[in-house]
Amino acid sequence: MQSSGMRGVYLVAAELSKRGFIVSTTSRSSFGADILVTSGECKRTFSVQVKTNARTFGFWLLNKESKMLKSSSHKYVFVNIRDKQNLIEYFVVPSEVVAKKMSQDKSKKGSVWYSFSYDDAKAFQNKWSVFGKTKNSDP
Repeated sequence: MQSSGMRGVYLVAAELSKRGFIVSTTSRSSFGADILVTSGECKRTFSVQVKTNARTFGFWLLNKESKMLKSSSHKYVFVNIRDKQNLIEYFVVPSEVVAKKMSQDKSKKGSVWYSFSYDDAKAFQNKWSVFGKTKNSDP
């Protein structure tokens, strides 16, 4: 659902902003990056792809190109919005890990699906440290 995706993008943008980063969302037609991030000192920049779930929580769907989209400055933030528990989970994963661990499955009808599993994401829960620290972060 597109509204869940946009909700995830803005939740991630707010979390990064709270940590002192300069954050700009991209247009929905941008490929590969939903958010552009700069450290408060403008010394480090990142691109961020956000993947959001609001109904199923065992995996996130990816694009086939996720295998090739890997860079030390490109990160994924996987979001689970669990409204019934009033809980939002964030998993901040380097793109190199996503490219290595993503899986490919084929449906009975021949459709190909690419995904990243919750089990592979667990080690990266709330791991905002992958962005480093910035001088402007809230205490």
